[in-house]
Amino acid sequence: MEREQIRYNTIVCDSSRWEGFAFREGDIVISTPPKCGTTWTQTICALLIFQTAELPKAIDVLSPWLDQTLRTRDSVFADLEAQDHRRFIKSHLPLDGLPWDDRVTYICVGRDPRDVALSWDNHMDNLNLEAFLALRDKAVGLEDLAELMPPALLEPPPEDPRDRFWQWINDETPIPMTVAGLRFLVHHISSFWQERERPNVVMLHFGDLKADLEGQMRSLAAQLGIDVPEERWEELVKAATFEEMKKRAVAAAPNATEPIWKDTIRFFNRGTNEQWRGLLDADDLRRYETIIKDLAEPELVEWLHRGSP
Repeated sequence: MEREQIRYNTIVCDSSRWEGFAFREGDIVISTPPKCGTTWTQTICALLIFQTAELPKAIDVLSPWLDQTLRTRDSVFADLEAQDHRRFIKSHLPLDGLPWDDRVTYICVGRDPRDVALSWDNHMDNLNLEAFLALRDKAVGLEDLAELMPPALLEPPPEDPRDRFWQWINDETPIPMTVAGLRFLVHHISSFWQERERPNVVMLHFGDLKADLEGQMRSLAAQLGIDVPEERWEELVKAATFEEMKKRAVAAAPNATEPIWKDTIRFFNRGTNEQWRGLLDADDLRRYETIIKDLAEPELVEWLHRGSP
């Protein structure tokens, strides 16, 4: 697929870090908007690849976030080069920010944006910004901080959770400079949605994973060409549940080896659908529906909010 590769450069990730990366046959890139099920999908891929609930290393080591700016690019490249298992790499870039290779499977995960907004609220409240900036300074420096720092991080968040919801919905940070907000989520998902008929593009939905985890795992294994012995499925599906990941939070959470969280267990906060029902009233929902219908085609809007029929 020939296309222009867009440069995404934010405080947390930079698409230029993919330059020079050598793909292998069978590589997997897991690229989702934040809080849509990235860590869950990484865990599922790890369980399918290693076919044991006892994974050999922490998820952020087995599946590094290549475009994140909290480690040097050379160290991430070296770790991936040294891996002899089937590689599955994390990203938060839209498809138009990633290098394309027909030998690679690209996985994207969607979720009801209203739930994403609430999960993002918890995520940011749990972030240890001082620890985050210290790691970034060590890896790539902070000289670009004034240019890339999101406005929302420069001032205290609104006290009312409804106001924080609308802050996420109405975020107008230019898309190449953010991985947050409704506009970015729709753009990210749309970039995969447009290519969903390609045999190496896989689209999952958070709601489908919640409703039928085993069915979704079996389907993904088939799409990845992974044969799992029947007697292993019960163990693997149990290990992929939200409850089991939360028990293993220290090894399962992103950046667990160099923590940037106030509470690592809290990273796995609720993992439920329709959290927004306790927050938004009828007027809020009508306002939200008007906004998202202006951002995405009707079929995609339907899929984001419902997943599979």
